[in-house]
Amino acid sequence: MDISTLSSYAVPVIVGICVCVGYVLHSVVSTDKVNKFIPLIMAVLGVCLNCWIATSVSPDIILGGMFSGLASTGMYEAFKQLIVGGSNAS
Repeated sequence: MDISTLSSYAVPVIVGICVCVGYVLHSVVSTDKVNKFIPLIMAVLGVCLNCWIATSVSPDIILGGMFSGLASTGMYEAFKQLIVGGSNAS
């Protein structure tokens, strides 16, 4: 299966919300005990948001929410560079 197939499941609103929530969570709680669960938290948040937006539950909606939430963890680095201004600070 080609990864471009999954890109059709990305919901930009959910990715944006999850990036912001993940950034705030990472900034507020800086321990590794919580940070290692951020992808799980974003996947669950993405599913909840997508079910809320679609007002139903189906495998496609669950996949779209999970994919969007997990994609936000990958976008975190780009978002951090935008906020921090290109410095290498953590």
